[in-house]
Amino acid sequence: MGYLLLTGAIAAEVAGTTAMKYNAGFTRLGPSLVTVVGYLVAFYLLARTLKTVEMGTAYAIWAGIGTAAIASIGMAFLGEAVNAAKLAGIVLVIAGVVLLNTGGAH
Repeated sequence: MGYLLLTGAIAAEVAGTTAMKYNAGFTRLGPSLVTVVGYLVAFYLLARTLKTVEMGTAYAIWAGIGTAAIASIGMAFLGEAVNAAKLAGIVLVIAGVVLLNTGGAH
């Protein structure tokens, strides 16, 4: 159940961060509400996750996958530059999360 909650926390954080791109400094109501609600839900679900998943593991997954997802969204949908360094960074973040889950944290 903890990892399901963590997945929801990641999705909420990614939605909130993506909406932040469109809220124009919190001057547009819709995207501003999505940003605030996304972060509130993300932190709530992350806190619930910590009841069953180790803190270091949960936070590393939440931050790492969230960062990789936001970088990917930026490159795929928002016209951000795609280059070898960014792609390698995403691969390294994901590899670190996998390593942490397969033995580094146990």
